[in-house]
Amino acid sequence: MSLTHRVPDLGALELLLAVARHGSLGRAAREVGITQPAASGRIRSMERQLGVALVDRSPRGSRLTDAGALVTDWARRIVEAAEAFDAGAQALRDRRDSRLRVAASMTIAEYLLPGWLIALRAERPGTAVSLQAGNSAAVAALLLAGDADLGYVEGLAVPDGLDGVVVARDRLVVVAAPSHRWARRRAPVTPAELAGTPLVLREYGSGTRQVLDSALVAHGGLAAPLMELASTTAVKAAAVSGAGPAVLSELAVSEELASRRLVEVPVEGADLRRALRAVWPTGPRPTGPARDLLSLSRAR
Repeated sequence: MSLTHRVPDLGALELLLAVARHGSLGRAAREVGITQPAASGRIRSMERQLGVALVDRSPRGSRLTDAGALVTDWARRIVEAAEAFDAGAQALRDRRDSRLRVAASMTIAEYLLPGWLIALRAERPGTAVSLQAGNSAAVAALLLAGDADLGYVEGLAVPDGLDGVVVARDRLVVVAAPSHRWARRRAPVTPAELAGTPLVLREYGSGTRQVLDSALVAHGGLAAPLMELASTTAVKAAAVSGAGPAVLSELAVSEELASRRLVEVPVEGADLRRALRAVWPTGPRPTGPARDLLSLSRAR
């Protein structure tokens, strides 16, 4: 038989210690926050479990038996050990809750996370946040290695080994400098034309590249890139300079489109929408600050 069947639970032991302090079952019941009948039932249950009488009840109060006094000494050690255990566990929670490691793909890190982290700071001002930005594959690797508590990715699906939830929707857009011939065309670009044109692209492993590859696979796949760059900022700079058309999140190019440094090129017949996801290692949902950031990102 396991110890859980032979040793009284902590609540019963705390009640026995309260009886020893007060010499009264009624006052002991009030201290632990239960009724006197419930306290009497708990003492009787503990006596049956141990096979000895612990408390003598009389009109003058409740007195521990000799066996009850001995059990009380043992109970005190168990309760003190439980308090030490709880204090240690709280220290671990405090240490966990004092930091948050976030990994995010480029678009989310640059255009969405700053607002989420400002909101988190208002709720948890004592939490130190570190952010690592990379492509979606790099985010997955950090989470699986235990080097991040929560991640955000832009790919087509949740990476292997992770669980996730959609927090936002996004759309890729084709953009070009105003001087590029595509900026002046009247008819939308077709998927085949987009696939066959060398573009300024993000690298393999990025969520942007995954979505674009998937959208054009039925049209012959992407032509060899004009340039392949590892950051959204670099892709934008190349497109603004007139190097060639680029494909980026509409979140990333809103300012350039508004200022006419870039022009959106309509595309017809290609699905360039995507989901933005929060992800974590397969298993229980994140706790502590990671749970709060997840809630904030979903709400916003």
